[in-house]
Amino acid sequence: MQLNIINSKLLEGDLNIPEMFPHLALLKESPYVFKINFGLNELPAEPGILLIRGARQYGKSTWLEQEIYNTIKKFGAGTAFYLNGEYLLEADKLELAIQDLLPLFPKNALVKRIFIDEITAIPNWEIALKRLADSGKLSKILIITTGSKATDLRRGAEKLPGRKGKLPRTTFLFSPISYKEFHRVCGKKLGQKTLLSYLISGGSPIACSELAAHGIIPEYVIELIHDWIEGEIVRSGRSRVALSNTINSILHFGSTPVGQAKLARESGLANNTVAAGYIELLNDLGCICPAYPWDQHKNILILRKPCKYHITNLLLAITWHKSRIRRPEEFLQLPEQTQGIWYEWLVSQEFQRREAMLQNKILMPQAFWQNKEHEIDFIENGKTFIEVKRGKCSPLEFSWFARQFPKKTLIVINEKPFQTDNIRGITLEDFLLENIWTTTRVTPTD
Repeated sequence: MQLNIINSKLLEGDLNIPEMFPHLALLKESPYVFKINFGLNELPAEPGILLIRGARQYGKSTWLEQEIYNTIKKFGAGTAFYLNGEYLLEADKLELAIQDLLPLFPKNALVKRIFIDEITAIPNWEIALKRLADSGKLSKILIITTGSKATDLRRGAEKLPGRKGKLPRTTFLFSPISYKEFHRVCGKKLGQKTLLSYLISGGSPIACSELAAHGIIPEYVIELIHDWIEGEIVRSGRSRVALSNTINSILHFGSTPVGQAKLARESGLANNTVAAGYIELLNDLGCICPAYPWDQHKNILILRKPCKYHITNLLLAITWHKSRIRRPEEFLQLPEQTQGIWYEWLVSQEFQRREAMLQNKILMPQAFWQNKEHEIDFIENGKTFIEVKRGKCSPLEFSWFARQFPKKTLIVINEKPFQTDNIRGITLEDFLLENIWTTTRVTPTD
């Protein structure tokens, strides 16, 4: 539906046209509806600029349509308008489109909101908002922007310095649905397959619904993920082949630390600088999170050493993995060591989700610890220590931990719950349901 028609209907307060809200129309037909929670419980009434970023197929467009609908319903006709960056594509066109909408708001409207979907499709989109903000034209407007590249969140101060208003929080990572929510909606239907279904879905609502309804991730979902990631790579001037090589190398190395030079060689790339570019873009898309060695004496990350590359969008792993996993039963056919790597990736994805919810720094590197004899998969601020295992473990395997880290507690994710003074064993499902988290990152260093 054309943008001018949509906005003319919003100006009239006419919400009874299904074509205006295609994602909401599909949602009404789905037997599985998930509550979306990414840290923004309610849109503010105050003016400002919100940056909401996240992977495709996580429900951003559905959420945005719902908020447009609710705004008109609550505050009246003409209090919300809609733009789409994939149709505008130029910063100048975005600026003109916003300017055309500004006079349409009712004079005494309690709120004035402009929703811009996929704004990151517009190169240098921030220039348009800077010009409008500097001219005072956005002083009474709340701009809500969504996009699939999280560069804006990691470099938010550079994008719109001092121009996002006085809101208490302006940046959000649109996260996967939580396992708790997936279990609430689909657990009764899936039974013992609930955990593995969530793992291979990556927390994507569309993949979760398909698994609950049919027990399989259909190929159209795989194609959507593939086309989104490949499209972002091509738009950045990079190679499809190099992307595929890089992802396959990351899948191959799994949880093994690897330097960028080695990653470049294994991926057939020219050098480690080229490899770093692919990793950075995949990180911006919320798909990859580097984990660096942690120095326990200085409480810092050591960036000069080889790191792990956790996949934090498990649908990417499903899309590119050679085993073509589409069902929980197919995941169980993987070697247990490989399953353990996927467990570790799911924990990394969960850490990233929880951190974003708590308004910590978004998409920052994670940390692990190792010496010549031992390793711990996740370290959070030198306080939370987590090891991930696929099978059953015994506290005896970690008797060294108390000597290495006195007065600390190690959480071991495995199949057998147990408890000692320093070591606690929990299942992966219990970990996903519990609130084991700290609120501060360690400091990276070169």
